[in-house]
Amino acid sequence: MSVHGRANASARALLGAIGNTPFVEIDGFPELSRGTRLFGKLEGSNPGGSIKDRPVANMLRAAIAGGQLAGGRRLLDSTSGNAGIAYALYGAALGVPITLVVPANASRERLDRIAAHGAELILTDPLEGYDFALREAARLARENPARYWHCDQYSNPENWRAHESWTGAEIERDALAATGAVPDAFVGGVGTGGTLTGVARRLRRSNPALYVAAAIPETFPGIEGLKPLGAPEDVVPAILDLDLIDERIPMTLDRALDVCRALAARGIYAGPSAGAFVAAALELAARGRYKTIVTVLSDAGERYGSTGMWRYGTTHESSPA
Repeated sequence: MSVHGRANASARALLGAIGNTPFVEIDGFPELSRGTRLFGKLEGSNPGGSIKDRPVANMLRAAIAGGQLAGGRRLLDSTSGNAGIAYALYGAALGVPITLVVPANASRERLDRIAAHGAELILTDPLEGYDFALREAARLARENPARYWHCDQYSNPENWRAHESWTGAEIERDALAATGAVPDAFVGGVGTGGTLTGVARRLRRSNPALYVAAAIPETFPGIEGLKPLGAPEDVVPAILDLDLIDERIPMTLDRALDVCRALAARGIYAGPSAGAFVAAALELAARGRYKTIVTVLSDAGERYGSTGMWRYGTTHESSPA
């Protein structure tokens, strides 16, 4: 399909399959022993395998409707990987050419998936940090305005709007069905700031006392998809509403991975950012102040095999009978 035409049947089916993700209760952790219930939205079940399907679909629809991609202009953005997969997937389905600036240390599974959908990849030096990729995309857009339209998920309001009207609305609906009340606390993190801003705004309308915590990774080695926001030179996303955050909870990669493995042992296979969010949620739960805490499990564990986080360490050989 061209950007001027109507979506074909497969594109409509893919877009229609986004959302209504499972709302799973996370239990079995000692921090939950004081009566707190913890729930997560299992966003890996989206067609692109992550929560980024939601804002990317919103931003693409708006760009097509607004004519920004007319004349064969390429959609350009920077990404740590998950948004890139969504851009590549839905761009292929909708006939939109995609160029993505990605740090070279993104997991191999993410880079392969982006390439599989035909998107153009520009890899940046991982030692320069994720903000360098963001600045590089902005430079390319400035220097080549006829070739690129810079979607800029860090400042595009369609990003947070997707999470306010869509992700947040589903969380509110699911929490009411599971507990009879809206959540007392929400835990997220900051990549673009869209999820935290949109979901927190939606939930705060129903519960003005909602407590919002953000898991903040250390600068190195960091956690894929999350910004540290610890240094003066760190880029703060334009769509991030800092006033929504009641607490920043420091998070190490080791702690996030430990929780990922504990979740996997309970049947929940999720990536490092989900481990960070659940770890932060468990810190809140240990205080015994909240009846219901919700978070998002941003993606599935499959796209991190090459990082070694799931490496099988012990081989058990069966003996001949």
